[in-house]
Amino acid sequence: MPDIQDPLFQPYTLGGQPLPNRIVMPPMTRSRASQPGDVPNALMAEYYAQRAGAGLIVSEGTWISPLGKGYAWTPGIHTPEQVAGWRKVTEAVHAAGGRIYAQLWHVGRLSHLSLLGGQSPVSSSAIQAEGVNVFVAENDGTPGFVQASRPRALDKAEIGAIVQEYRQAARNAMAAGFDGVELHAANGYLVNQFIDSNANDRKDEYGGSLENRLRFLDEVARALVEGVGDASRVGIRLAPLTTLNGCSDADPETTYLAAARRLGEIGVGYIHIAEADWDDAPLMPAVFKERLRAAYPGTLIYAGHYTAERAREALRQGWADLIGFGRPFVANPDLPERLRLGAPLNPHDRATLFGGDARGLTDYPALEAAEA
Repeated sequence: MPDIQDPLFQPYTLGGQPLPNRIVMPPMTRSRASQPGDVPNALMAEYYAQRAGAGLIVSEGTWISPLGKGYAWTPGIHTPEQVAGWRKVTEAVHAAGGRIYAQLWHVGRLSHLSLLGGQSPVSSSAIQAEGVNVFVAENDGTPGFVQASRPRALDKAEIGAIVQEYRQAARNAMAAGFDGVELHAANGYLVNQFIDSNANDRKDEYGGSLENRLRFLDEVARALVEGVGDASRVGIRLAPLTTLNGCSDADPETTYLAAARRLGEIGVGYIHIAEADWDDAPLMPAVFKERLRAAYPGTLIYAGHYTAERAREALRQGWADLIGFGRPFVANPDLPERLRLGAPLNPHDRATLFGGDARGLTDYPALEAAEA
């Protein structure tokens, strides 16, 4: 039975689907896809199934086309083999009683020639993300980080083609058995590169005014709704106040309140807000969160360095419906139970976050094993 005294464990309905708690496992890149082909595999299926106690799992960022890839060994959802691999993951999660959405990802300028067969990354504009590194594999297979390559600006025909790639990716996700999809429009990736004023210097209908800078987000969101066939099972991840990967906006509150209103008009099921999550990051003002609540009628998910108590307070205040816990889910497959009991959390091993095998992915002990 749910603990009606604990906001984290009150049930919730999202996209017509009942969730047993308000705890979300947000998307986290782990770079374990099988090579060649960047195919999801049995190890990934085990990893996600271990964490099926979350009210909702959102998969790691999953690139929608070869030019959308930005990090080594990340999975795609572009080929039949990738779709079949993801089907193994969704079946494992569902067998364990969980729910999982696919996060659809196009990194835009945050990529490197070596990941794109020698092609230049693409973006809203030919503006390099200075000082931003991406995860690559050297010729000998050794992982490392390199400066993102200089992008070229997309032309309008290419923009339309990418919108169609998103539509097809949503169809692929549903064919793979996902319960819904989330658009990664945050953290400096392609959609964010159109939204934020400092990353977009276009002079056509996709740049300049706020209306124009939101056009690509609008078109992609509508394409995902068509691809899924149910707007309530489409989510959008936004990062209003973060400046990750070189993206920032001159007036973020105005920009993202307008984005929230637009997404409400389209009818998407949720907005997933990524807050700054480094240790001394400034908190997102409560008044801005209240304005987002007023602007958008759907479900609001917040993620970013939340503790259990901070999450409970967000739910009590009413500006959040669900809370994402990122890094704690890396090392605690049974995180909801630990949060319910107030039990200590396993620390994660930073050296195993990206790439490798089961070590640091599926070998973290559950509470009973840890106590034993």
